[in-house]
Amino acid sequence: MADAAPAGLPVVGPSSAPDDVLRVEHVAKSFGPITALRDINLHLRKGEVLGLLGDNGAGKSTLIKILCGFHRPSSGTMWLKGEPYTPKSVDEARARGIDTVFQDLALVDELSVYHNLFLRRERVLKPIPFLNNVLMRREARKALEETGINIPRLDVPVARLSGGQRQAIAVARTVSGDADVILLDEPLAAMGAKEGALILDLIARLKAEGEVSIIMILHNYVHVFQACDRVSLIQEGVIALDKATAETSIEELNDIVVEEYRRARQAARAEEAAAAAQAGDNGA
Repeated sequence: MADAAPAGLPVVGPSSAPDDVLRVEHVAKSFGPITALRDINLHLRKGEVLGLLGDNGAGKSTLIKILCGFHRPSSGTMWLKGEPYTPKSVDEARARGIDTVFQDLALVDELSVYHNLFLRRERVLKPIPFLNNVLMRREARKALEETGINIPRLDVPVARLSGGQRQAIAVARTVSGDADVILLDEPLAAMGAKEGALILDLIARLKAEGEVSIIMILHNYVHVFQACDRVSLIQEGVIALDKATAETSIEELNDIVVEEYRRARQAARAEEAAAAAQAGDNGA
């Protein structure tokens, strides 16, 4: 059973829409004595871009890893395209239509750009299954051109590229697949303004096409309002706010975060007072 949310913290309950592709109800996750998620309720509509916000340690990356099959929830229920969804691995989630760009990018530094773009889904010749490097280079160039990121050479190891270029490769690899749902864990974190704008343009194009649904973790509220249809805010392991971006504002989000810091200070002071009282009792 999920731990109760801290007193005074709003908790968004289960909800759904007729065109949902993904739905999560009462998902919790603990790592031994540590509770990462308490009671997560979330849904994602077809063609929607959902921004996932929250302070460091709020549980955002843990939720993404549950959705993509890297972690299994301690409790709760998930549905994908109306069917029960309980992935046992990232490969199983990918086979079901959910693909992910992880925060650590999951690239192999020693491999070339184009080999990383086709990692675990390599193109091979037939009937003898040798790597079809010519085809992978051609398709890799097309995929990168669609992101708008210029990487002159595709045969260099990705270890020699900038952080923004590496991020672009990870995004292009995911977008060029056949996913119905794409999960992006801080896709703009390592990018400069120009590279980030190109990725935001790519997300806008995918949103306009309406075939792929996207959840992405963001910290920059300007990016949230530029790219997302809706925003969900995680606080202390629960969804504390879920609104269309047209119905909220940067000021409201800032006010919620300030209130979270106020609660955290009060809790810290209460713990300090309790510890001091305990030390006084022990010394008496």
